[in-house]
Amino acid sequence: MNTARIPPRYTLLLGSLLLTGCSRAPSFDIVGSFFPAWLVCLIVAITLTTFVGSLLRHLHIPLALPTLSYPGLTAFFTFALWLAFFGS
Repeated sequence: MNTARIPPRYTLLLGSLLLTGCSRAPSFDIVGSFFPAWLVCLIVAITLTTFVGSLLRHLHIPLALPTLSYPGLTAFFTFALWLAFFGS
């Protein structure tokens, strides 16, 4: 049985790639406690989804599947906020 061995230089390259890290994670200082940025984006997105839901009810626009629409709207707002504030 032929077992292929990885040359040491590739092992060193792979190890150095695995040990590299990101810069500091984006976070917000709220009353002395650091919260991750994605959590802040999620809270704002839930607030926006609540506002849009009440606006749709006020305009008498029915949603076909609210159990899928509201989480989808929340995910859309979360990702849009993340890209708007932290995207390159």
